[in-house]
Amino acid sequence: MTYPWQPRPRPAEPPQRRMPRQRPLGQHSDIRLLRGAYRRQRRVASLTALGYFTLFLLLSAFAPSLMTSTVSGGLSTGLLLGLLQVPVTCLAIALYEHSARRRLDPIADRIRRQSELDAKRETAR
Repeated sequence: MTYPWQPRPRPAEPPQRRMPRQRPLGQHSDIRLLRGAYRRQRRVASLTALGYFTLFLLLSAFAPSLMTSTVSGGLSTGLLLGLLQVPVTCLAIALYEHSARRRLDPIADRIRRQSELDAKRETAR
């Protein structure tokens, strides 16, 4: 500006960009579905294994007479419940894998295919 009474020049307007046809992948509704499904799956599997172990600990602490009683052939209830921890943990793992195949993998495959298509479209431009 040469003189103080001159009007200030207007800033240049940014060029208008073309809006993408689809939303960006990070804000896609399938991603939100996948996050929620993973969250539910982790909770169910963790609570299955940890819940059983917590029950075992609570029974050991507050019901020692129940845990020391014999079931059959000198096998105590506490030992039997302790040995059942392994199959319960394996059940939690199997539940996790089953629900992943049934619920999570189809959503993840759909997102993967969509991102591959988006990448191909971007390289074609």
